[in-house]
Amino acid sequence: MRIKDFLPILDWLPNYKTSNLQGDLSAGLTVGVMLIPQGMAYAMIAGLPPIYGLYASTIPLIIYAILGTSRQLAVGPVAMVSLLTAAGIGALAEGGTETYIMLAVALALFVGVIQFLLGVFRLGFLVNFLSHPVISGFTSAAALIIGLSQLKHLLGVNIPRSHHVHEILLNAVQQFGEVNWYTFGVGIGGILLIKGVKKINKAIPGPLLAVVFGIAAVYGLGLVDQGVKIVGTVPEGLPSFVIPTFSSEDFSALLPIALTIALVSFMESIAVAKAIQAKHKNYKVSANQELIGLGAANIFGSLFQSYPVTGGFSRTAVNDQAGAKTGLAAIISAVLIALTLLFLTPLFYYLPKAILASVIMVAVFGLIDFKEAKHLWTTDRADFWMLIATFVGTLSLGIEQGILIGVALSLGVVIFRTTMPHFAVLGRIPGEDHYKNINRFDNLEQREDILIMRFDARLYFANVNFFKEAIEAEVERRKGKLKLLILDANSINSADSSGLHALEEIRAFLASLNIEFYMTSVKGPLRDTLQKGHFDEKLGKDKFFMHIQTAVDNFDEKNPQRYKDYVLQTNLD
Repeated sequence: MRIKDFLPILDWLPNYKTSNLQGDLSAGLTVGVMLIPQGMAYAMIAGLPPIYGLYASTIPLIIYAILGTSRQLAVGPVAMVSLLTAAGIGALAEGGTETYIMLAVALALFVGVIQFLLGVFRLGFLVNFLSHPVISGFTSAAALIIGLSQLKHLLGVNIPRSHHVHEILLNAVQQFGEVNWYTFGVGIGGILLIKGVKKINKAIPGPLLAVVFGIAAVYGLGLVDQGVKIVGTVPEGLPSFVIPTFSSEDFSALLPIALTIALVSFMESIAVAKAIQAKHKNYKVSANQELIGLGAANIFGSLFQSYPVTGGFSRTAVNDQAGAKTGLAAIISAVLIALTLLFLTPLFYYLPKAILASVIMVAVFGLIDFKEAKHLWTTDRADFWMLIATFVGTLSLGIEQGILIGVALSLGVVIFRTTMPHFAVLGRIPGEDHYKNINRFDNLEQREDILIMRFDARLYFANVNFFKEAIEAEVERRKGKLKLLILDANSINSADSSGLHALEEIRAFLASLNIEFYMTSVKGPLRDTLQKGHFDEKLGKDKFFMHIQTAVDNFDEKNPQRYKDYVLQTNLD
């Protein structure tokens, strides 16, 4: 591996063009300004003091800029990972306590190590166990939970923490009479401001304007005396270097959620990174290197009091729109956050929590994917119901259970589809040497004495019974007339030992009925397996053909009288 492959910064930094500086500077400042309110808000979702959202927006950004392959991906705190963090740690410690904070930092370390190792050992394919419908259903449900969890800050009432929507809504309804209308007014004002600015120009930092509005309203109108809750004192200074401490019990308790966050956050990150990279042709996104970059960002971030981070959708889009060309934009964002920590934290004393709630609600409700559900309803009902099952499971059972349901459904569908793959009986296009699926094309020629089948899957232990049963059923339908079975192996990429045994059983079954067995279009990997198992010798090397028509012609040459009878019968028909 070249050093540039492991340190992508060496690919763009030595060749940095001064013409890119304006775009990187503009994007870095814009995203940095977005990160200030978002980071603080997302830390609240995670059950952490707001300052930890700013800590998570410094070192991880710089590390990713050095090791990540995407030049526009904006790494930092995101809503989904923040909620998963709260879900995983909430059962172990009280939110905001020293123990809770320590566990959140340790969680970032675990997530980072998992991602780094997955990248080093080239295991990025594991995220394929989470299908897109499952992620869409889970994300939509989690967005609802995240958004509704902020009702207590938006309404100014005390709603107990819960990851179940019905419990949150029930508690909100029961306490409706205690709503602080000043708090509600500030929160709604923040939502309207963010949404309004977004319609005018997405590059304008609406969340920051909402923060300014909230602070001005609370300070200028004396709303603290009216019961509006504020952030209060925000610690000054950069995060200190601290090695996360944890017990073996903590490790065992946090490992499942760390694995979940590692996979889910990577999927979110790689999805947006590839979408943005498609617009830029001067670099490529490497999935395994992305795992290394995100893993290192979380590992080093945990040493400076960061909780788990990943690449975010909204900030990445803004970063690209604002003109980011290289990882320097991320470094500029991190420097801006560092300057804020050093000099500007006193300005956030009067920041109302309702404004942070409005920032969160606008961000997460945009993740609810109605379009995907509508699209799947018309294109793939199985995937639609998988999305709905994950959505309902997450809403009713909770975040962790929801993602487990999603993984189980994804694996279940994969197993089902591979154990019962598509197969086709083929017929000849009149006047041509091409053969097609008789269920998809009309007027195809079929001979009673020849059955041609195509099996569209790798032949392995999970589907060999279906393979044998499908062939036996088709042979049974033509019993007494069938003299040749041709297996078109064009779609069989390989076979394991069980697949080889199945072919031998089919050969023996057909031989017992005096039916010949030919194979056509056998690919290299499958041919290697057949040769190693000596199946080619058992079947006869003269029974393998490049094309279906060649096999049919060979059979007719060996059985000229049968061919004449077939032609005669065809003419009579």
